[in-house]
Parts: sequence; C-alpha cells; structure tokens
Amino acid sequence: MESSPSDSPHEVLQRVAAELGCTPTSRNVALYLDKRDPLQHLRKQFLVPRVGDLPPTDLTLVEGTEDCIYFVGNSLGLQPKSARKYIDEELDKWAKTGVHGHMEGHRPWAYAENTIEDLMANVVGAKPEEVAIMNGLTVNLHLLLLSFYRPTEKRHKILIEDKAFPSDHYAVESQIRLRGFDPQQSLLLMKSRAGEETLRTEDILAMIEKEGESIAVVLFSGVQYYTGQLFNMAAITTAGQSKGCFVGFDCAHAVGNAELRLHDWGVDFACWCSYKYLNSGAGGLAGAFIHEKHAHTVKSALWGWWGHDLKTRFVMNNVMDLLPGISGFRLSNQPILLVCTLQASLEVFNQTSMQALRKKSKLLTGYLEYLIKHYYTPDEAHPGKPYVRIITPADPEERGCQLSLSFSVPIRSVFKELEKRGVACDMREPNILRVAPVPLYNSFSDVHRFVHLLGSALEASSDLPLSA
Repeated sequence: MESSPSDSPHEVLQRVAAELGCTPTSRNVALYLDKRDPLQHLRKQFLVPRVGDLPPTDLTLVEGTEDCIYFVGNSLGLQPKSARKYIDEELDKWAKTGVHGHMEGHRPWAYAENTIEDLMANVVGAKPEEVAIMNGLTVNLHLLLLSFYRPTEKRHKILIEDKAFPSDHYAVESQIRLRGFDPQQSLLLMKSRAGEETLRTEDILAMIEKEGESIAVVLFSGVQYYTGQLFNMAAITTAGQSKGCFVGFDCAHAVGNAELRLHDWGVDFACWCSYKYLNSGAGGLAGAFIHEKHAHTVKSALWGWWGHDLKTRFVMNNVMDLLPGISGFRLSNQPILLVCTLQASLEVFNQTSMQALRKKSKLLTGYLEYLIKHYYTPDEAHPGKPYVRIITPADPEERGCQLSLSFSVPIRSVFKELEKRGVACDMREPNILRVAPVPLYNSFSDVHRFVHLLGSALEASSDLPLSA
C-alpha cells in the first residue's frame, strides 16, 4: 500500500487496518507491512542471533530456534554476513603474501580505509574528501577539539547538552583544563526545562544567542543517547556560526539512523563511532568530518605518518607534506580487519539510501509507539496496573529509531523478564529502557512480538494480569 510523505504513522496504520478489516493492533497489520516493505531483503544480509543462543534466555518461556528480537542496534549493530568473508580474505592474503599485502589486492593495507570513504560520505551527507575513517570516537573528538577549540579570555566556553554521553563530557572537561581554563566557568551545560526530559530547539537557540559571544565551540549530539532526541543540527549550526562559534556534533547515535547533511548544513566538524547503527563490530573504526571550507585553514595540532600525502609518504625524509582537511588528522595506519567489517556494512547501506531507511524507520518506530500507547498508558480504572511513558519526542522529525521508555514499576525486573524471553534491548539507570527497531534489519513483526512479550514481562514482574 502506498503512502504519501505527509502521512503520519498513525494514519498509515489506521488505513491498513481498515483495508484488512481488523484493528491496528492485529498481527495482520505487521504481516501486511512486512510483505510490502521494499527493504525487507536487507535483513537477510545480517546474522540475527537465535533466542536460544542469548545467555539470559529461559527456554521454558520461549522457543529457542526463533530469531531473537534485536532492538539494541543503538549499542551494537548486528554482524553483516560478508564480514567474515572479507576478514578471511585478508588473513589469507597475509598468510600467502606477507608484507606485499600493503600494496597489493583490492584492499591494500596501506590505504584500505580510503577505498570506502565514499561509502561513508554518502551516509553522513558529505564529500569523500571531508571524511576520514580512523581511530576511535573519543580520540577523534580530542583531535578535533585540539584544533577547533581556541579559547581566549573573552571566548572560552564550550556549550554541550546536560547529560551528554559521559565520554563527550570528559573530553570537553579535559580540553578546557588542558588550555588552562576552569570547567566551572568554561563548561556551559544546556539543561531542559523543569519537568521536561528533552531540550526545546528554541531554548538551545536562545542560549546560543545569549551566551554566543563567550562560546568558542558548540558541541551537541546528533541524537541524544538517553532520550533519543534528534537535534535540529541545521538550526544549531546556523545559530552558533552567526555568533562566531565553531559548531560540531557527536553523531554516534545519528549516523546510519538519521538523514545527515553535514556538508549542506555547513557543520564545522563532526565525529562518530561505527559499531552502533553502522554495524562494524565492537570497537570498530570511527569516522570524522571537517567541512571543506576549513581544508586549508584548520590543521591538526598533532601530526602522524598517515597525515602525510600518500604520494610521498614512503619517501621517509621527515619533511611533512600534510594533507588538507580531515585527512591531515590521520595518525597511523588503520587495522585492516576493522576496515573489513566496516566495509561489509557500508556496502549494505549502499544498496539503499538514508532517505529510504528513514521512511521505513519513521513508520517502524511509529508502529511501536502506537502499540505501546494502546496497551500501556495509565489506566484510571486500574490505577495499580503498570504503565509505560515514552520520553522520546512524539514528532518523528525529532527522533531517530529509538524510543526511550520509562516504567511505573522497577525497570530492572522488567528488563530481566524481557531478556528471559529472547529480547535484546538496553537498560539505563535510573528507569529507562532504550528500544531501537533498526530499519536495516528489524521488521514490523519484530515490533508486534516485542509488545506482546513486554506485556508478559510486565505481568511477571508485577504479578498483575495484563491484557496485551
């Protein structure tokens, strides 16, 4: 069934249900949407764990041979099936050719990461020369801040969201101290309004307008890891730059999840990991971006061999021929086996587009939202019945695929009961369950199964009968 871009998930579900002659909560709706999903074939390119293979599973409660419900791609994406093949190719090349593998084959070790940067650039909305695949996320953030954070007595603050991911907070604090400033004066935290979980765009822009003359760098997440809020990166970039600030983003939870246009938005710099929605495996190679407008004006504060132009890198005369832009921030050669796993995933992304993935994602997450609200909203007639509150923004344009769920009952017991039933999701203290149906490999049937199992998990943890 065709839907227009303006259709809300609620409208699509109502229309499908009417066509099928059932309610929107019927499993038939999920089956219908799966059958007509133009991206359904992509799931076959990933290895989905079986229920029985997950350590916490209780096989007296569920069938062990089924695929698990994997809603934790926001922590670690699934393994692409081609990853093992690519790793085996490089192990075989190493065994047979030794050192010659640096320059031979279709994945030469000396510059293997360069061969997939165009694929990465497509995902983040950048030009290939604006992107580098290197290091880990926090290493890249430090390298970027060393060049973009240029504090003066007047302009020395860094604006980040309150409760930013701890690694970002630590990096910013340490950068401030490194330059001889005090985080108590130079670290500016953007807090939400009293009683609200997420940040309002107008409040962010107002803060930048008010404090902009003292802010050196605005650094936000693309998607906030805890609440799942997708920030208006274009608006934040424009506001920050209008006040003379550099604007950067940690896109760890946005890359492969939201539709990014880093180049078109004019973002100064960005960085991200690749093991969440980009499915490169635990500790996979990270990425970094510097806009082309800074290619010849912003240079790395720290030099390494891999920042030297490849054409003369092996002359070894100790005269640096620094590459422009982000390429000059490279320090060392990248682990070839990690290049393999990232290539495997990026090639799957290359079979579709972020526009197509976002279209499915909005409906997939909207379906999850609809079912949760239908079954688990507060019930005045039964005040003791457990309920779920969604703290992620309701507007699909203000979130990625993740919903952050807050429970009226202790979350740890609910989480454990879900794990017993073959559900992989993520618990965050004090009382949040992060659930992420990923459009690359999750289905509408996964969502329907999850909501059903959530009911039994709540019942088991509260000893109250539920109707879901």
